[in-house]
Amino acid sequence: MKFRYTKYTADPFDEIDFDDLVSKLSELFLSSGFNNPWDPSDGGDDRTMQALHDAILDALFSGGVLSDAAIQQMLGDPADADHDAVRQKLEDLIQRLIDRMMEDGFITSAPDLEGEARRRAESGQAESGPPAQTRFEVTDKSLDFLGYRALRDLLGSMGRSSAGRHDTRDLSTGIEAAAASKPYEFGDTLNIDPSGTILRAVHRLGPGAVGSRGGIDVDYPDLMVAQSEYQSSCATVIMLDCSHSMILYGEDRFTPAKQVAMALSHMIRTQYPGDTLHVVLFHHSAEEIPLKQLGRVRVGPYYTNTREGLRLSRRILERQRKDMRQIIMITDGKPSALTQPDGRIYKNAFGLDPHVISETFAEVTNCAKAGIMINTFMLARDPDLVAFVRRVAAVCRGKAYFTTPYTLGQYVLMDYMDKKTRLVH
Repeated sequence: MKFRYTKYTADPFDEIDFDDLVSKLSELFLSSGFNNPWDPSDGGDDRTMQALHDAILDALFSGGVLSDAAIQQMLGDPADADHDAVRQKLEDLIQRLIDRMMEDGFITSAPDLEGEARRRAESGQAESGPPAQTRFEVTDKSLDFLGYRALRDLLGSMGRSSAGRHDTRDLSTGIEAAAASKPYEFGDTLNIDPSGTILRAVHRLGPGAVGSRGGIDVDYPDLMVAQSEYQSSCATVIMLDCSHSMILYGEDRFTPAKQVAMALSHMIRTQYPGDTLHVVLFHHSAEEIPLKQLGRVRVGPYYTNTREGLRLSRRILERQRKDMRQIIMITDGKPSALTQPDGRIYKNAFGLDPHVISETFAEVTNCAKAGIMINTFMLARDPDLVAFVRRVAAVCRGKAYFTTPYTLGQYVLMDYMDKKTRLVH
């Protein structure tokens, strides 16, 4: 029996790290309207299959998803290659990656578009205008995965192997023993230290501690309980500025802000289950959104109603019974709108309007009276904005960070973890 041997050709699909590819597509999956800044409410072409195709192509050749050797093997010698065959091979690879994303639940087809196209084809109905491009939707699984990857990358850049815990200098009677035991007092957790209790009973009873039956009589004063480090709880509201300026001036500031919020959400859910996190968007007005919708948020109207965002955040935090309550405000602009008592929105985008500023600081004072700390992360450096942010920090005894979209994540996570090394009453 004769055997015929052929040269083994590796499949580029098997070399691709799929998780890494999905991470490279985060800019597309979390798009905030930057591609169409003058009409951010329009879905535009951000999430079409063609945009996904182009993003995968860029990740393969420019994002390092495929090695140089795999690219060379797939393309072959440019002088001898059959360009049509190479193009078809590349298209097949991209289509397999898209199918894999759908199978794994990272994306789904937009509802009704395919069904509508099928019904049109079956009925022979002519389409009016240009044909609509097939779109896709990002799933909750994909957004949760991107939050995890964002957290891992941010913590890795800070040189931390894990998210850690909210340690304080105080001790409490808990489950994990971390310090010397203490005599039991009413109200302590009954985390009995057996050896300490017996030794205390023996010391009290003296040489005759062991009875005739070999037992030791333990009394109430002998009880010793183990101590553990007290871990404080925290209620946090992230205030995200989604006004139009967050995607203007040639820079997308909103998508990095969303990534930071998603990373913080993932960290709190997995590392600090006793903490709470809420998200408030502020623009013309302000509203709270569910955490699972955070990755799908786009920029909103043009103005910045900081006072309304602070007011809503304060009301949310006043319902929380935690050791610490704080607002993390991420913005790049000055307050330029105000909700009046009759519900109308007063707007002034020129300079720092004295009326808007005074009402905003009145709400900052209300937060301070409620014991709520405000930490502001400013993505702009205008002198007036610097003065405004520093005054907010002074009133609420918070911190002011002047950062960029590229370093925002490190500042937010470090501030969150470091702050809880002390108990704030």
